[in-house]
Amino acid sequence: MRPRRYPPQFTDKTPEDGEHSLIKQTECKHEPGIMVPVIDRDRCEGKADCARVCPVGVFKVGILPPELRSNLSFRGKIKGFAHRWRQALLVNPGACEACGLCVKACPEGAITLAGV
Repeated sequence: MRPRRYPPQFTDKTPEDGEHSLIKQTECKHEPGIMVPVIDRDRCEGKADCARVCPVGVFKVGILPPELRSNLSFRGKIKGFAHRWRQALLVNPGACEACGLCVKACPEGAITLAGV
């Protein structure tokens, strides 16, 4: 089976490169700090779609710290182990402007927005 290939526009910009989004103009609903993303750790599979679409760099994908693993359900632990504990992490939640792009981009439905 061949690996999945994506067109360059979907893979050439990442937070690690200093580019936070493929989408530069958004209609954000709130000022930064009013809403924050909440990640359902039992659902997240670390696919990084949220990090790619976030215009303000709220997310990065990395290894879920052990202290956050203990609260996972059995299903969450199985998913975590299968994906080598790679998940979306919040690196700058206070910058969130509630545009909702991360919620729409997450294929697992693991992200919601909540008021601070």
